[in-house]
Amino acid sequence: MNPQDKKSARQFAVALAVVLVGVGVGTWITMKKADKDYATRHDPPGALGHAAPEPIVVADTNDMAWIPAGKFLMGSAEGQTDEKPLHEVELDGFWMDKTEVTNEQFEKFAKATGYLTIAERKPDPRDFPGVPLENLVAGSIVFMPPPGEVPLHDHSVWWQYVPGANWRHPEGANSDLKGREKHPVVHVCWIDAMAYCKWSGKRLPTEAEWEYAARGGLAKEKFVWGGEQTPGGKWPANIWQGRFPNENLLTDGFRLTSPVAAFKPNGYGLFDMAGNVWEWCADWYLPDYYERSAAKNPPGPDTSYDPNEPGVAKRVTRGGSYLCVDSYCAGYRPGARMKSSPDTGLSHTGFRCVYSPGK
Repeated sequence: MNPQDKKSARQFAVALAVVLVGVGVGTWITMKKADKDYATRHDPPGALGHAAPEPIVVADTNDMAWIPAGKFLMGSAEGQTDEKPLHEVELDGFWMDKTEVTNEQFEKFAKATGYLTIAERKPDPRDFPGVPLENLVAGSIVFMPPPGEVPLHDHSVWWQYVPGANWRHPEGANSDLKGREKHPVVHVCWIDAMAYCKWSGKRLPTEAEWEYAARGGLAKEKFVWGGEQTPGGKWPANIWQGRFPNENLLTDGFRLTSPVAAFKPNGYGLFDMAGNVWEWCADWYLPDYYERSAAKNPPGPDTSYDPNEPGVAKRVTRGGSYLCVDSYCAGYRPGARMKSSPDTGLSHTGFRCVYSPGK
């Protein structure tokens, strides 16, 4: 999605369902509430009774890559306003998952803990006062390509709230994970990702750690693989080719998500740092944070503000997805930033974890 128009709150998702069952938009506006109070109420472990077990004391680093300490230039001089200014950042070394967390990995967590993702739970009536309980149904937002060309200013044309959609059923209740065990888990919100991290003894990367790792040791390159978009005439990532949002030429071989590690790794041995699915970071989102962020190990701001949705506190996502295309969203660039509310899962959003020894 375009950074300038992404509606990302779970309340937006439920709103679509509410509108579908006949509640007017005016009523929706009065009940919209997506802020830090929501994230705090549903923060793991123990959210709605689904507590995670004690975390692993030492994380398993067998499927992780060591990212060495160093300095890099963060952001972009040519990108969106929130990618500026280009600034030097120094980071300590850390471990990072080589791939996005897969369906089979997330299933192990779910079986061990009994955890239910936010998309699997009925929306909390406290967030929707006055809405009939029968209208509050569990589900998530799914990409649905329209049959023909549409204007690109209204993304609601290709996003639909689907009751029953969640990580186990990516396109809705009639879909499943058969053959997608090694695809990245989707429909997981920031809250869900944090629960997984706590269980595994890991954490989400900071935005600075994510970008540093994504660049793989390359300086100022436009893509995580270098300066050429299609080296050797081949697409090195799972993104969109064709006329978005209704014509995907599938030049890269994939319509939706691809198995993790389907493309070559970057210089640090990390796969899918561009495309496939957006990845959650630990940071709150501020469009002007780079103007005052710390020069070493920046933790991100302690507050959030999105001028496009002033009332919705958001966390950062990075890396782009299978829906990114240059004519609409070039979010697969390493400097590109996205944001979404912490309670929101979508069919093109996942995560990977990091681990810092001794921290």
